[in-house]
Amino acid sequence: MRRTLLVSSVLRSVGYDADRQTLELQFTSGDVYHYFLVPQRVYRELLSTDSPGRYFGAEIRDRYPTEQV
Repeated sequence: MRRTLLVSSVLRSVGYDADRQTLELQFTSGDVYHYFLVPQRVYRELLSTDSPGRYFGAEIRDRYPTEQV
């Protein structure tokens, strides 16, 4: 999955597979996680927010099924 680099102290990059509704996040630690059943709107909002880390904490973390890759 192609990822877009983010300017964040928490997240390094983000990718999205619209067909599978899967969000892929790489954290600054290097860890990569998949978040499932994520609406495309959430991906778009994450890309456009001023604080990707804050958005992740408020809108993504603990809200979607997750798997470490």
